[in-house]
Amino acid sequence: MIPDFQTAMLPLLKQMNDEKIYNSNSIRDVAVSYFKITDDEKNEKTPNGKQLLYYNRIAWSISYLRTGGLIESPERGKYKISELGKTVLQNPPEKITIKFLKEINPDKNLFEREKAPKNEEKELEISEDKTPDELVEEGHKRINQELSKILLQNIEDASPYKFEEIVVDLLIKMGYGDSDFNNGEITSKSGDEGIDGIIKEDKLGLDKIYVQAKRWKKDSKIGRPEIQKFVGALDGQRAKKGIFITTAFFSQEAINYANNTSNATVILIDGQKLTDLMIEYEAGVTVKDIIKICKIDTDFFVEE
Repeated sequence: MIPDFQTAMLPLLKQMNDEKIYNSNSIRDVAVSYFKITDDEKNEKTPNGKQLLYYNRIAWSISYLRTGGLIESPERGKYKISELGKTVLQNPPEKITIKFLKEINPDKNLFEREKAPKNEEKELEISEDKTPDELVEEGHKRINQELSKILLQNIEDASPYKFEEIVVDLLIKMGYGDSDFNNGEITSKSGDEGIDGIIKEDKLGLDKIYVQAKRWKKDSKIGRPEIQKFVGALDGQRAKKGIFITTAFFSQEAINYANNTSNATVILIDGQKLTDLMIEYEAGVTVKDIIKICKIDTDFFVEE
């Protein structure tokens, strides 16, 4: 299994006690062998999907071992155990942690995080097994979870017709049709025969997506009968594509029916997926902050 970055530090340091020179690849190989990381686990990604999880965690293990003075870098991209590292292994702890590195390192401020209010100290303690990258991802996820709840509440408070407008606007932002008003329209406020919106995928309207929008309470369940009605409405329009969007959630029977209908392709979007898409495509939300996360440009330090 893939260890957290603190759990990996002691085994890696012990291996490096052979005083050989290691690079990042060989250190990762040590971790793979010691922790029996499987091929499937090797393919696991970080939450943002941009990096292999075990690469990320071992990189942070190396970073903290180096910052803590237990390993050193004789040249760019190369690592070996330091004298302090050898001393630590003469009487090793059960686990090398950030707390341990603080205790043995002369520079006590090296690993200090920003002081948190007292009621947050326990949460920070619990989260120390996570890499800084994982903490950023977790914080971003929490912010979006709270934003999702607020979005859903605002949608529930809106009129049914406003909800239909929101849905069509979102689909246009997602690239279905374009910002031209004529490419996304709301059907009449009554007597729409089960169709709430129409998205034209081309300027002539030769290909259309038909939309049903149901603004129900978030804990309500949309069953198979509602989807059957929608499919019937699509048949009446000779439509091949339909999207059923709701603030509620779908029963398994409804999902199975939508997946197996042969007359048209029907996509179901529940309340959670709806707010996720609104955040992703910035429909009903605005960007508050942009945080840049930088990494070292090793080529910058190469002497020519």
